[in-house]
Amino acid sequence: MSEVKDDRRSSPLDLDRYRRSSRERSYRKNLKEISPRERRRMEAAGLDFSGKGRSGTFIQMDQSVVHAQSAQKGVEVLGVEEAGKKYSWFDDYFWKLVSAGQDEYTREVSQNAPRGYFLRTLAGVKTAFPLQSCLFLGKKNLLQSVHNIIIAEENSELNIITGCATASYVKEGLHLGISEIYVKSGARVTFTMIHNWAEEVAVRPRTVTMVEEGGTFISNYICLKPVKNLQMYPTAILKKGAVASFNSILFAHPGSSLDVGSRVILKGEGSRAEVVSRAVSNGGTIIARGYLRGEVKGIRAHLECRGLIISRKGKIHAIPELEALVSDLDMSHEAAVGKIAREEIEYLMARGLSEGEATSTIVRGFMDVSILGLPPALEKQVDQAISACEKEAF
Repeated sequence: MSEVKDDRRSSPLDLDRYRRSSRERSYRKNLKEISPRERRRMEAAGLDFSGKGRSGTFIQMDQSVVHAQSAQKGVEVLGVEEAGKKYSWFDDYFWKLVSAGQDEYTREVSQNAPRGYFLRTLAGVKTAFPLQSCLFLGKKNLLQSVHNIIIAEENSELNIITGCATASYVKEGLHLGISEIYVKSGARVTFTMIHNWAEEVAVRPRTVTMVEEGGTFISNYICLKPVKNLQMYPTAILKKGAVASFNSILFAHPGSSLDVGSRVILKGEGSRAEVVSRAVSNGGTIIARGYLRGEVKGIRAHLECRGLIISRKGKIHAIPELEALVSDLDMSHEAAVGKIAREEIEYLMARGLSEGEATSTIVRGFMDVSILGLPPALEKQVDQAISACEKEAF
């Protein structure tokens, strides 16, 4: 398997301003051993501490794996370091999709001891409930280094909800996350990520997914809380008959800069892709990217970006790109950015809502979670997160 390089120029960060080391945190077999204050922050990022309705749980706090446990036969939940020791074939998947020399962030992660999660479903196994994971920053000004490996073996099904969060007293830090995802033939992976960072945290994920023949990969990304600087451009590579869907809901607060895109390379005949984003700026900056590359005949792909500016200081830059290498394919895109029409607000105010309530109602309808196609229980959880964001903003 060949590496995929992101040739996009990355926003420079001074890595030396962050701390690399932190005290080793003890392993917690029982999730109740995690403090209530830390639990509340993780719950806001989608973690369910009851463990009910989950097929397993992984938690990393700072640089330490503090919990990794599967609740279903045929489903593996390990720290990536432990998986590397357990399996002789592990190196066949480690740094094979993402290049360690891609940029300063991947080089930084490659030079540290491997941390992060290893999630795997065995062939034919379908997760009864979502796996959950949380990457947590609990030390001020820490550079958290993570490398995740996800493998869905042939004809298996894996549903993941992963949250990223900071302690209430942590305002500044840097998260570097490498994720390599392997969707084998006929397998299906749904990956839902909720970011709950702090105002001065910078985030640099680097993710590549390989989807083999007849496989399906669905990525849902939700970023509703303030974050200083986020830049991510996940890529999916599709083989024959494979399907990929990237959906994102973004809310940029004043002072936040979100550079979020998705890229799909359609290499196999009959492969299909969809990239859909909903971006709302309440004073922050959003760059919404989408890139589709069709390399063979018979593929279909669509890219859609819609942006809503609700503050005069807000900025949204939509960058849709299509690249076709053959003639017999079907690719399309649409992008629209605008503001809330005054008559819509006045209409709702005439029915008894305040201006803030009217604005919130319109934004709520714009950020419709039904585009994510989540299971009902998970959709309810994400819907609650969006409602909480609205209360803060308005």
